[in-house]
Amino acid sequence: METIFALASAQGRAGVSVIRLSGPNAKEVVSKLVSKLPKDRIAGLRTLTDSKGEPLDQALVLRFDAPHSFTGEDVVELHLHGSIAVIQSVLRVLGDSGSARLAEPGEFTRRALENGKMDLAQVEGLADLIESETEAQRKQALRVVSGHLGKLVEQWRSSLIRAAALIEATIDFVDEDVPVDVSPEVHELLSGVKLDLIKEIAGSKVAERIRVGFEVAIVGAPNAGKSTLLNAMAGRDAAITSEVAGTTRDVIEVRMDLNGLPVTILDTAGLRIGKDAVEVIGIDRALDRASKADLRIFLAADDEELPLQQQKDDLRVTPKSDILGKGVSGLTGQGVSELLIKVQQVLANRSSQAGLATHERHRVAMESTLEVLDVVFPLVDQGPEQYDIAAEELRSAIRSLEALVGRIDVENLLDEIFSSFCLGK
Repeated sequence: METIFALASAQGRAGVSVIRLSGPNAKEVVSKLVSKLPKDRIAGLRTLTDSKGEPLDQALVLRFDAPHSFTGEDVVELHLHGSIAVIQSVLRVLGDSGSARLAEPGEFTRRALENGKMDLAQVEGLADLIESETEAQRKQALRVVSGHLGKLVEQWRSSLIRAAALIEATIDFVDEDVPVDVSPEVHELLSGVKLDLIKEIAGSKVAERIRVGFEVAIVGAPNAGKSTLLNAMAGRDAAITSEVAGTTRDVIEVRMDLNGLPVTILDTAGLRIGKDAVEVIGIDRALDRASKADLRIFLAADDEELPLQQQKDDLRVTPKSDILGKGVSGLTGQGVSELLIKVQQVLANRSSQAGLATHERHRVAMESTLEVLDVVFPLVDQGPEQYDIAAEELRSAIRSLEALVGRIDVENLLDEIFSSFCLGK
């Protein structure tokens, strides 16, 4: 395998920048830049020089011998002064060495996957960790990077393999010393996996919302104070406000970190019969986004008919408390903090039910496994004459779980996944 290198820290000027090398020639390439490499997993301060002996920079050099590295290969890291000129000079010297090439996006992580240092779910978790903006996203991604989902999938896989082995033993070795009726143990194994899958599938929907962010729509009639409330919640003038009804024609989005939770507040067009084509489009968009949102805040008086069916956990507040004396007012700020606390409590309660699976791909694989198990149960109940079909179905379920963690059938996914990574990752 070729030796690769790349800037592993952010582009541009910085206090410290990191260049990473990985592959069979990593130590040899760096040895040409320094007088002596440090020992394995020990840092050493070294002067880097080019092929003519001209100094490039003083760097902290870290060496990780295979397989004790991120990629599972020989890895060397150069911690340089974060000057653009220094970085370019060192990268140029590495490229001119003839023994290493510039890495492609995500190639270090891809090698970690191929060398068994990570599974595919961990790779996706790492991408989510890099993209995380809030504390909830960081914690969730870190659980996946730590391998918790992979360990859970391996438990399910082991149970299904055991169940399949029991069934196949009954088929192939009828005259041997094996249990005559294996169905009780098979049922126990499959039931345990099924219950776990149902729980994780339900939790995956919440986990995915944490990953991409919750949406909270402010809904109400024209001139109810929705845009003013949005500005008060955001702490800035994100939406145009006026006394003219129907000012908001499109959905305005403001992304917030609400006590660690990623939340996008949606200001929607006032819901009424549109007076022109543009307003009609805005109202249609408002209805669509509000109905799909995770939570709705209805700005409406107690006796006012709501434009949408109120769902569980939806909040209804009286608008313009500065005029009516109760409810919430974006103009004065009255009740805004309390409203944000209520929103945060609702979403925090949902977040507590989040599972380990964070991507739609994970959920689809688990749902596929669950569907197969629902087929296997009646086959097992029908007795040994159906065991060959049950065993084949179980193999299908096992393959679904193996695809989840990247053991099989995921080549078509890899390019898409790694394209989102930077060069040094």
